[in-house]
Amino acid sequence: MWVPFAPPERLACAMASCIMLMAPVIAHAQTAPSPAADRPNLPPEQLSTNGQRAEANDQPVLDPGSPLAPMNDIGVAWPDLAIDETSKVDGQTRTEIAEMSRYSYRIEGIEDVADALFNARFEALSTLRAHQGEPANAAQIDRRAREDSALLTTLLRGLGYYDARVRTSVVSGNGQPDVILTASIGTLYRLKAVDLDGLAAAGDKTGTFREDLNINPDDPVNADKIVAGEDALRLAIPRAGFPFATVGQSEIVVDHATKTATLTLDVAPGGLRHFGQVTTPANRIFDARHIQDIARFRPGDLYDSTAIEDLRRAIVQTGLVSAVEIDPVDGRTAGTVDIAVKMEPAPVHTIAGELGYGTGEGFRGEVSWTHRNLFPPEGALTVRGVLGTQEQSGGVIFRRNNFNGRDRVLTAQVNASNVRRIAYQATTFSISGSLERQTNIFFQKAWTWSLGGELAASDERDVILATGDPRRRTFFVGALPTSLNYDGSDDLLNPTKGFRLGVRLSPEVSLQGSAFGYARVQFDASGYRTVNSRLVLAGRVRLGTIVGAPRDAIAPSRRFYAGGGASIRGYGYQGIGPRDPNNDPIGGRSLTEFSVEARIKAFGNFGVVPFFDAGNIYTDPLPRFTGLQYGAGVGLRYYSNFGPIRIDVGTPLNPKPGDPRVAVYVSLGQAF
Repeated sequence: MWVPFAPPERLACAMASCIMLMAPVIAHAQTAPSPAADRPNLPPEQLSTNGQRAEANDQPVLDPGSPLAPMNDIGVAWPDLAIDETSKVDGQTRTEIAEMSRYSYRIEGIEDVADALFNARFEALSTLRAHQGEPANAAQIDRRAREDSALLTTLLRGLGYYDARVRTSVVSGNGQPDVILTASIGTLYRLKAVDLDGLAAAGDKTGTFREDLNINPDDPVNADKIVAGEDALRLAIPRAGFPFATVGQSEIVVDHATKTATLTLDVAPGGLRHFGQVTTPANRIFDARHIQDIARFRPGDLYDSTAIEDLRRAIVQTGLVSAVEIDPVDGRTAGTVDIAVKMEPAPVHTIAGELGYGTGEGFRGEVSWTHRNLFPPEGALTVRGVLGTQEQSGGVIFRRNNFNGRDRVLTAQVNASNVRRIAYQATTFSISGSLERQTNIFFQKAWTWSLGGELAASDERDVILATGDPRRRTFFVGALPTSLNYDGSDDLLNPTKGFRLGVRLSPEVSLQGSAFGYARVQFDASGYRTVNSRLVLAGRVRLGTIVGAPRDAIAPSRRFYAGGGASIRGYGYQGIGPRDPNNDPIGGRSLTEFSVEARIKAFGNFGVVPFFDAGNIYTDPLPRFTGLQYGAGVGLRYYSNFGPIRIDVGTPLNPKPGDPRVAVYVSLGQAF
């Protein structure tokens, strides 16, 4: 058919018209056409191309400017997409939702086998759950249901239900599609045999290792239990003296006919070994002998992989090592394993600064420089200085960590200071040293102790108690301070349960005019109890005494004082106790303190802590519980990764003239 030239859009319309007009012809192609059928019965004006009537046998021409004739009815109704249609999917009936809809879903048939872990895994991996609440069409819902069906089947097989089948169906209810996963779990498969090839080489420890694996014939073919058993065996064998043990991957052969399975696990224990020597290449950090001092094992001990991991952490904890590699190697003597240690040094210089303010103490700034390995092994030299409104000091400190043993610290220092307190002013030069066993947040210890010695010359100012007139005296003091502490709490900076006990004893000799001796004793106890996940109750008691000399003969800087953030909150630092005619504290020979507080988790990492403190200082050597001064307040805690940050605001409940109305304390860690 010839069509006159027309614009593209008209040409498309014309082609569509031709196709529709040809439809009757195609439908009746087997019928012989009549002459009249060859010529469309069109009005003459529609057949004219030049203003004249076309002849009856002329080819009809479509006028591109004329409207299209109505399309003929082909006998098939157009589909209504708003109508739901029911179809079969995998033999199951579902309702196809042509429009976007939100859906719900549920699982049936697993009530007797699914535990919390099973449900958590399904929820974490479920496609239906991941997109629940989002509009979806029928195809999307069907695809998600199929994916979750495969997931549920896999999880059931992990429990040992290898014949499990899951059917999916989608029904319309409550105005939205409801996806149903129906499980038929089938028979629980069990282990027919557990073959541990090579484990017999472990000798008399074979039975123990089988118990560690904890997988036996007739157990369900549970993937979680099998993996856990493998991991337990991999840890247990090297802990029991086999440093070169290997444990392969388990193989499971399932027999569907008998509903059983066989587990095969290749194990090669290697030889039983004892610790030999520690070796390390030459380095600038420390030698093999010092590593042996740090280690918790000794040559001849049965090999234990946990001791190796402990040594790794301890070496990193020195701060002198940036990376460490520890490998067991064949020992120089039969039946032993040497420990090869390679270390990369870390920067050894540290510059630190501190700036703070305390009620009653004023501003205080401290700066220090440290070479942390100037005297290997772990011999650090620190030079420090303090400048503050009430304290100025400078000193040199030598410190050797892990001194002939793990966490033993040898310290020697020379210090000169000028300290001004409300109670006294002291200019002191001292030489001191100590050996102690320390605790820290990485290796919290139950028992710690210290032994020390000190020589001090101190020029001190106080007042004559009878008149209030100032006086200045010079004291020469020698002391042997010692301490013993027990920590039964669960955390060094934020304890929630347990208790702590500590005692300090310092026999001292003083020369001021004449020589005399006395002893300072202090006892501390604290306890912690968790009431629930949001509340911890804590309390502490402190008692102290000085026996052997009258108060006035003892240097003011070595008497007992109370008050402040680590004592009785609400009062100024050293602000509690007997006072001189100028209303300044003078200290005493005995001390009584106690505190209680409730540590409440408020929201997130924040908490509030209402507290109540009480205590007093006495002139007699025997602590008493009379004339107590009380302080109360509330604190804010932010629980960071390295410990709580504390802000306490307290007020005295029975203040004396000169006591502050409010006192604020900021520090790291709980008050006690």
